Amino acid sequence: MRPLPLRRSLGGKLLAAQLLVILAGSATLVAVSLEVAPAIFHAHVRDALGVVPDSVMRHLDSAFGDALLISLAVAVGAAGATAAAVSWFLAIRVVRPIRTLAAASRRVAQGSYGERVTVAANDELGALAGAFNEMAAALESTERRRHELLSDVAHELRTPVATLNGYVEGLRDGVVVSEPRTWQLLHAETSRLGRLVDDLSKVSRAEERQLDLQLVRSDPQELLRQAAAVASGSYAQKRVVLDVETGGRLPAVEVDRDRIAEVLANLLSNALRHTAAGGTVVLSASRAGEDAVELSVADDGEGIQAEALPRVFERFYRADSARSRDRGGSGIGLTIARAIAEAHGGTLRAESDGAGRGARFVCTLPVDRS
Repeated sequence: MRPLPLRRSLGGKLLAAQLLVILAGSATLVAVSLEVAPAIFHAHVRDALGVVPDSVMRHLDSAFGDALLISLAVAVGAAGATAAAVSWFLAIRVVRPIRTLAAASRRVAQGSYGERVTVAANDELGALAGAFNEMAAALESTERRRHELLSDVAHELRTPVATLNGYVEGLRDGVVVSEPRTWQLLHAETSRLGRLVDDLSKVSRAEERQLDLQLVRSDPQELLRQAAAVASGSYAQKRVVLDVETGGRLPAVEVDRDRIAEVLANLLSNALRHTAAGGTVVLSASRAGEDAVELSVADDGEGIQAEALPRVFERFYRADSARSRDRGGSGIGLTIARAIAEAHGGTLRAESDGAGRGARFVCTLPVDRS
């Protein structure tokens, strides 16, 4: 970018503004001095010398006028030099950071979301630079998630779309028989597509903090009881025991009950999927220090290998059986659960002693201080 002409730049405008102030002040000073100073000078001469000859008074007036004008010229010159120095200083401290911000903003507008500026002061310019960096980081995160989402969609839609396309072509060519089993399979694939699209939209909104949370003061133990009541039918059908341990009295949390119910439902569904018939899943709540409450879902099922633990919340992670397509779900239930927990200011973590030794998922929520 070319530097702006001096008359259009902020530094030039600052200098012009200060020079105008100095010129206005100087003109006022000269006018007042020439109008008032001679009269005061004459009064002092009369008081000191009495009657003074005209020739002497003219000489004194000339000397006084010369001294006054020289003094005013020196003062105005010094003020102008000071204005120039101050403007130069402001150009360094104000204009240069603003130019840097403007250049970085243009690069961000062109798609370079990794741009950052140096926060060199604790004043308003420093706050502006900090806000710019936060904005750029948010845009970079949004753009990264957009790319990830597009990649995820392309990857996950490929299989069901290919299946649907193959069966439709088979029906058209008469290779596939139009029977209840065929239509049941087609319905299952379209339902899976619907769940996938809905879940992708949900996790994107959650990760970008765009969920409309209706926060209310809630009892953690009541949240557990409601989640257990909803899941009890599925657990009974698979013959997996679901225990609820409410423990002692716990402080209230401020949450969106529907969203937290969704977190617990995802965790309970995940635990049921990986617990064999006759196994047990324990839903419990406990205090986590002075400022938080933990809601946990623990099972004695398949467990998670140590190397997979850090990645179980990734979208569509399938390095182990916890993400297999044939076990139901869209593959992003845990991702949604973690995003919702973080939108509440909490966390969600996974724990396991290894394969075959069960797993425990812990949702930590801040205590309501109102």
